[in-house]
Amino acid sequence: MKDSSITNDQVVWYNFLQQQKLLQKEILNSEEASSYLGIKKSYLYKLSSKNRIPFYRPNGKLIYFKRAELDTWLTKNRQRSIEEIDIESTNYLMKKKHEK
Repeated sequence: MKDSSITNDQVVWYNFLQQQKLLQKEILNSEEASSYLGIKKSYLYKLSSKNRIPFYRPNGKLIYFKRAELDTWLTKNRQRSIEEIDIESTNYLMKKKHEK
């Protein structure tokens, strides 16, 4: 008798295929968007209710997201690395030293 239970490898493969499917879609629903962003659906709703994330509400009820806009939103407010800050401060000090 053959065991019909789902293996861990099958679950991993299924999850991988679902993620690949998301990468091909241009418009995402709230569940897909929360999965794509790696956040809880409730947090996504909080962000959208406060207009902190771009979204669309074509019929006044359900919300949708453009994947490209989510990518742009994710990369806003970039934080400089310590190395970048060190270089910037060194350049500033060198400039001030030459001004004297």
